[in-house]
Amino acid sequence: MTGGAKAITERVGRDGFAIVPRAVGEERIVALLSAFDAISESAGVRRRGSVYAIRNLLEAVPPLREVADSPPVRSLVEPLLGADCFAVRAIFFDKTPEANWKVAWHQDLSIAVRRRVEAEGFGAWTEKAGVAHVQPPADVLRDMLTLRLHLDASDETNGPLKVFPGSHLCGRLGAVEIQRWRESREPVECHVPRGGALLMKPLLLHASSASREPRHRRVVHLEFAARELPAGLEWFGESARENLRFGINARLRRGVNFDL
Repeated sequence: MTGGAKAITERVGRDGFAIVPRAVGEERIVALLSAFDAISESAGVRRRGSVYAIRNLLEAVPPLREVADSPPVRSLVEPLLGADCFAVRAIFFDKTPEANWKVAWHQDLSIAVRRRVEAEGFGAWTEKAGVAHVQPPADVLRDMLTLRLHLDASDETNGPLKVFPGSHLCGRLGAVEIQRWRESREPVECHVPRGGALLMKPLLLHASSASREPRHRRVVHLEFAARELPAGLEWFGESARENLRFGINARLRRGVNFDL
């Protein structure tokens, strides 16, 4: 997909996703991959022969915070969520010959929070990599956006994301409703070049197949929110938000270039 902020905003609102062919430069990709290679098992890494998933990425790779709050990334997210939006979670995925998985059709229904607090409409509590996760009311998810940075090209050969355009407008979908979508619609494969980004709403119905030609398909999954949580709940990534903004502002005053 090509087009400016208005076209991207309209596409995400209508279809639930949009592809931006260029979001990060090669130098940034190489730097991020080097940082991921240096992460230890204690940082929420799952391994199957080689590193293939890292949770709590904003905490494990501090430079990624600056990427999430950099002008090029903000220019993609703010038109959809507003100037006060902020990153709340990041995950690294990789499909390799040793970890060539497939993902069934689903919506992203859980958020990461700092601690468990019982609140109306929040349920299905779980713990992943030592962090509390909960399913919030649908209106919280509607005010979120995921930006998936592709550090490798994703095409028909290496298990790209598949989506059902417009499914995000139907709220939470049960098993029967998901099956109806599968029987009545044709999914769209999201082919994204290296350095590109896929913007998507959490409630968009999506899946991925195993790679036909297994090779790296490294993706940074960044989640952004536009509101605070109620009843004493806090986003897991919220504590570093002000520190991150202070650091970015200080660098901007010094004239540091955030070109990605």
